[in-house]
Amino acid sequence: MMKTPKSNIPYITLPSFLRRVLKAYALKSLIRAQGCELNRIGRSRNWQLKATFEQLENITSLIEQSEESSWQWVAVHISKQSKNLGFDMLLAIAKKNSGITVSELMQRTDCTIAEARRVIDVLEFGESP
Repeated sequence: MMKTPKSNIPYITLPSFLRRVLKAYALKSLIRAQGCELNRIGRSRNWQLKATFEQLENITSLIEQSEESSWQWVAVHISKQSKNLGFDMLLAIAKKNSGITVSELMQRTDCTIAEARRVIDVLEFGESP
């Protein structure tokens, strides 16, 4: 599940990360090369990935381009979790892309039309969420 702590950088839990992927060291290096944080949660099998939306997009496309089939579940998992973006994250994406339209925001983030309109209204008219 994608959660957003106070730092506004979302994190995704990757259950049984090392058991599901081959060449885990290479995948961890690829993820960290994008500027993301990847840490084990305590002493469990689960890992936590902290990344911005843009970093998540980059990771997903790099994994999809790789020839390692065991990594594909990570890309699918990230894509599913990215669809649960919070309002603050949608607003941050829209601020970085000035002039973004409602349909572009919906296409890029897979948010609803109501969420996209609310974000654009806040940007254009300064209304509070």
